[in-house]
Amino acid sequence: MKDRKYKRKITDEILKYLKSREVIVIYGSRQVGKTTLVKYIIENHLKENAFYFDLELKDLLDLCNEGPESVYKYLIQKGANDKKKIYLIIDEIQYLENPSNFLKIMHDHYENVKLIVSGPSTFEIKKKFKESLVGRTVNFELYPLSFEEFLIFKNKNYQLKTENTKAINDELIILAEEYIKFGGYPKIVLERLEEKKLTYLSQIINTYIRKDIRDIGNIRNISSFNKLIEILASQSGQLLNILELSNTLNINRETISEYLDLLENTFIIKRISPFHKNLRSELSKNPKIYFLDTGMMNLLWFKEFPKVILGNVFETFVFLELMKSGEKIKFWRTTNKQEVDFVLIGRKNKICGIEVKYNFDNSDIRNLKSFTKEYNCRGEIIGLKGKKSGKYIWELIKG
Repeated sequence: MKDRKYKRKITDEILKYLKSREVIVIYGSRQVGKTTLVKYIIENHLKENAFYFDLELKDLLDLCNEGPESVYKYLIQKGANDKKKIYLIIDEIQYLENPSNFLKIMHDHYENVKLIVSGPSTFEIKKKFKESLVGRTVNFELYPLSFEEFLIFKNKNYQLKTENTKAINDELIILAEEYIKFGGYPKIVLERLEEKKLTYLSQIINTYIRKDIRDIGNIRNISSFNKLIEILASQSGQLLNILELSNTLNINRETISEYLDLLENTFIIKRISPFHKNLRSELSKNPKIYFLDTGMMNLLWFKEFPKVILGNVFETFVFLELMKSGEKIKFWRTTNKQEVDFVLIGRKNKICGIEVKYNFDNSDIRNLKSFTKEYNCRGEIIGLKGKKSGKYIWELIKG
């Protein structure tokens, strides 16, 4: 039976560039769904004159390494109509010996060929991209599923609104707890058995984080790198303190910074910077760190899927939902330790403070009130359990 391919939210953004000249580049961590995404586009939007190359296949890799001229001749011999736009989709572009040169020549000299390429990380591809492709590419980052995509993959066809009935929200709360526990990697979401979810996600961690990323970054001190990842998983949602990490792991700060850059460029973590206008009273340097998948965060931290959702895991979930919806996100913290979890910066620099509490009943809005008063802006409380006294994240995003 043919596997069903679900439409990802990013698809419509990518489709806007199908008719343009630029090379479409899709980045994302392994197992995040890049191959399924490009195959969905082929099957639903490029039904003719489209050719798919998987560069994990040696024959196709050798062909591409021969250069664009050989590839073009191959396409014509495969039946490509050179009187129309030819769509060439290349998966795992990083395996090419010189991908930037290939893309540059194909873009500049074969105007009837539209390229869509994918690769696992900006870091891995940048290492191979020796020439500038400025003005020749349009880039997209694919993350694990958002909560709304998770619902689609679970065949839950809710029409989410800014305000939903209590019955609908009660169902969504149960589903959100499942999503937070296991994360958003498509294979994990589609697997029903928890035991298999654990096996599959452990395999992603071991092959992608502990091996691929380590090899990409040429990591020598493997045990310290692995320990750093586990510490960062437990600190998701907290201020990043490089000196403290350096002392804990007994490695210098420059190496810690290199590891952090590597993990961010391979879509494992994300750092957000503080919002500040008053340099005397507001922090302006140390960022906060977030893991880009709560399931992965849980396994690295607890070594199993937890029975109870902790506050910083829920905060990570809220961050990921805001990030995937395209929000510009910062946080606010003063020298006397007043803090607002997120500051959203919208159009015309309009700002909104967000306070996150797993249980609405535990909400303390004094800091949020201070912030909204200081900046004359809107404030929102985001929670999941307890008596609702703010909004659920799926309601905020639809607002």
